[in-house]
Amino acid sequence: MRNSWLIAMRELKERIGARSFIVMSILGPLIILGVIYMLFALGGEGKQHWNVLITDPANIMDNKILVTQDKSVNYSFANDYIEMEDFRDSKQFQQFDAMIEINEKVLANKTAFVFFREKPSVRMQTNLQFHIERRLEEVMVGRFTNLSVREFRKIKQPLNVAFRNAYDPFDKSADLRAWVGFFYGALIFVFIFLFGMTILRSVTREKSNRIVEVMLASVHPNQLMLGKIMGIGIAAFIQFTIWALIVGAGLFFMRETLFPDMLDASNLVQMTQEMKDQTAMDQFLGGIEYNQFVDLVYERIQFGTMTTYFLLFFIVGYLFYGAFFAAIGATSGSESDGQQFVLPIIFLLCFALYAGYYSLQNPESTMATVFHYLPFTSPVVVMVKLAQGYEPGQVYQLYLSLIVLILSAIFILLIAGRLYKNGILQFGHRIKIGLLLRWLKKS
Repeated sequence: MRNSWLIAMRELKERIGARSFIVMSILGPLIILGVIYMLFALGGEGKQHWNVLITDPANIMDNKILVTQDKSVNYSFANDYIEMEDFRDSKQFQQFDAMIEINEKVLANKTAFVFFREKPSVRMQTNLQFHIERRLEEVMVGRFTNLSVREFRKIKQPLNVAFRNAYDPFDKSADLRAWVGFFYGALIFVFIFLFGMTILRSVTREKSNRIVEVMLASVHPNQLMLGKIMGIGIAAFIQFTIWALIVGAGLFFMRETLFPDMLDASNLVQMTQEMKDQTAMDQFLGGIEYNQFVDLVYERIQFGTMTTYFLLFFIVGYLFYGAFFAAIGATSGSESDGQQFVLPIIFLLCFALYAGYYSLQNPESTMATVFHYLPFTSPVVVMVKLAQGYEPGQVYQLYLSLIVLILSAIFILLIAGRLYKNGILQFGHRIKIGLLLRWLKKS
């Protein structure tokens, strides 16, 4: 193990000292921040105007929703229960684009449902969620506390607003939190691909210039492979940490300086009164949407939990896929062979991203369950499921998926170690299934 650690430190120093590592550590998160800024600061085009019906039989909201009028949404109230099927099919409700259910349980379970006819834009979703939550905060402060609204918001639990298609009410794909999970999963595979290719290039380079022959005079092949995977993996972890710090600091900076604080109702009233033209109003709404996105990242998503499991699945997933890259590099007869045989790995990584998207759209399907436990796809699917939230009593699925991935990584590392040992000193051959099988049988 000592030799593996020495090799890992050598690989780490080589990686973090490279100019490309430094550039990507800074440029990557800045690109992400730039995209976020463009999406939410300049996202006024294509906005929708909606007529929304709020069913409030208990008169919880007292027929009030906004401190000021929002030109993008027109609210109407019905002080009676309306079945979702009646809203969907009855002619008297066809003028409404969506129906929001507010009942006695909403103050306790912190969940409201929005049934829509056509999927709302991100702008409209954040507007509706913002309006509903702010009004319910006023109601809860007045009924249950002696606090001010601003003091209450410091200790409140966020409201979950579930967007459902009126023609497919059990569809959960509109949950914005699932997309955060998909982003986490996609980030895992982006880093796996980038640093997996680094493993492949490092192995093939050392093999082609015969440096590996000198190294194997003092270390065992398995120690060399493991050290290389560990060192490059530590470099990947360091780069991710830098990305997380820069993106997190950038989001906080933009929220505090570049955009007004839309979470304060007093600011909402004052700034809306100052708006004199539609352009200013569009910028104002863009600020609201951006702040709701930041609110999603920092408050609604359990950022600490998501990041913890992200790191676990990233580490184990990296070991799982890294073994493939190391084995391809060691068994290739030439550097061009290694590049050709990496295509199946790229296909698997793309398939894993598709599995995450499929699970986001069809969270209760049988295939989503299969993808949840399949080691090739589980890192991204688990992130999506974790963001959506496991049902009570089903958290064991998370740990079971992690155990399956760990066992699979150990198994693949053992196979890759055998191939690495028997193939690293072989040159000028063509990779064939029969040859790989002979190397696997050879001790």
